[in-house]
Amino acid sequence: MDGNGLAERFIDAAVGLLERVRKEECGSIAAAGELIADAYAAGGRIFAFGAGHSSLPAQDVVYRAGGLAVMNLLPVPGTVGVDVVPATLGSALERVTGLASAALETSPARAGDVLVVVSLSGRNALPVEMAARARELGLKVIGVTSVAYAGSTTPRNPSGTFLKDHCDVVVDSKIAVGDAELTAEGVDAPFAPASTVVTSAIMQAVVAGAAGSLAARGITPPMLRSGNVDGGHEWNERVLTEHADRVFYRR
Repeated sequence: MDGNGLAERFIDAAVGLLERVRKEECGSIAAAGELIADAYAAGGRIFAFGAGHSSLPAQDVVYRAGGLAVMNLLPVPGTVGVDVVPATLGSALERVTGLASAALETSPARAGDVLVVVSLSGRNALPVEMAARARELGLKVIGVTSVAYAGSTTPRNPSGTFLKDHCDVVVDSKIAVGDAELTAEGVDAPFAPASTVVTSAIMQAVVAGAAGSLAARGITPPMLRSGNVDGGHEWNERVLTEHADRVFYRR
């Protein structure tokens, strides 16, 4: 693929991580899917949150062709991807206490809903507070994080805890501390992060499990189709209209 093999090495590393997730986290992924299916079957709503690059896997399951129509992003302004300038402001906001509670308490989320919190390190104030406050408000919380950080770093939030400590289900992404899969001569720092690839796959696996669980219960899961296939827009409009009380990204 390239002269020095680095591209192949990165793909091999990502595949290896995905294989570990498949082998070691299938139970947690299934449990997360069941939580989402339980909430939907009971009339609840589903939200996903992540800050910085951890927002990308959360966004990937919202308004997605082939995905559940009722997956909603719970945004915190300034932390959705790298949508602010300077981008370093987003990193600073992740360490601000009180921000998660304010965002959550002014969102449509309520007791009986499910919140998926994505955070690679799980150590900053924003994701930890988001998960903890959500549970206090009666939501079920799914955490997608690298558990390795809890054993190798210190918490960076007033509670002195990690995201994993505030979840009903934790899915471990297996990403190593530092999120860099490669080293090479002439490159003075580790490079090639795989967290987005792996965590996005986890999120899609959780949603797939939720859809399968609903179908097994005799409940038709509200799936979206691609708008680039004939009839896709009409299909999606029907699904979104039927579930308008649980879809918040059109308001």
